[in-house]
Amino acid sequence: MPRHRPARRTVLGSLLAIAAGPVVGLAANAAGSGAANMRIRCAFNRHSFTAMLFDSPPARDFVSSLPLELTIEDYSTNEKIVYLPRKLTEDGSALFAGEAPGDICYYAPWGNLAFFHGSYRYSKGLIRLGRLEDGIQPLLTRGKYPLRIELLS
Repeated sequence: MPRHRPARRTVLGSLLAIAAGPVVGLAANAAGSGAANMRIRCAFNRHSFTAMLFDSPPARDFVSSLPLELTIEDYSTNEKIVYLPRKLTEDGSALFAGEAPGDICYYAPWGNLAFFHGSYRYSKGLIRLGRLEDGIQPLLTRGKYPLRIELLS
């Protein structure tokens, strides 16, 4: 009796669906309930930008600490970082895909936010919290500055 082999299209389609799963989950998470109330404004050195946070336990924990007056500074060539006054919950964090400039992440081992303005790769302990809404241009200003982060209503 001949063995049935699935068509190449069926196999490729299944693999693409599996690979897209985490990205689809992130998109749904960003548009999920409560996300509309999780927009923040960040201001430093005459720059102001907004971001939409995903509806996740770490993002909600971060929002509960706002407003904050902190310091933003360059780290490497692809990000600016901000040290938070306390560590955030890591509940619900998981491996993610689709890393891109404009992502805002929490780096749990150091307790800091990372605002990515260049390419980066997921690493253990990195939790994506949200995305900039208006592009990365303000993050390209080099230096160390006072930063205010507040929740938009």
